[in-house]
Amino acid sequence: MSPLFKPVAPRAVVDAAGLPRSERPLAAAQAEDGTWLLGTRDALVLVVSGQDSMRIPWERLESAEWERDEERLQIIEVADFGRPRPVRTYVLRDPGQMLALVRERVTASVVLQRRVVVARRKGLTVIARRPPAGGAITWAYRFDPGVEPDDPEVRRIAEEGLRAAAEELGEAGDPI
Repeated sequence: MSPLFKPVAPRAVVDAAGLPRSERPLAAAQAEDGTWLLGTRDALVLVVSGQDSMRIPWERLESAEWERDEERLQIIEVADFGRPRPVRTYVLRDPGQMLALVRERVTASVVLQRRVVVARRKGLTVIARRPPAGGAITWAYRFDPGVEPDDPEVRRIAEEGLRAAAEELGEAGDPI
């Protein structure tokens, strides 16, 4: 180990994460419930003692919100169309560099966001994301409260918005 590389989590936790040889934790924090959060260049890895680790690529995280007073990090994942978004919440007494890394990585995965109006001020956002290491763009919609994704007119407007955004990037757009 290089003297410049300071471990961010115990060796047993890093080993349990099952990271590829080319990947290492850039930040780590242990939640109050014992879960370790490891942030790498490519993903957030959750390590719970006695369980398989869970890898969430940065482009699959829709958002992460930090509640300072409660010392709580809430992570919301991207979901397939029509499915509920997984939400995970962790109390982090010592978040270290984890918050900065999560913010930077999630933001870096967003290639494009376009607002599409459905009616008056209500609408949706078309979001294009790409893995940090490059690769295919994934597309998603985020609907405002009160906008019904199953409405045929909303669906038509959303698809037009996605096509326009995809053309802007020179991509084929298929929402997740």
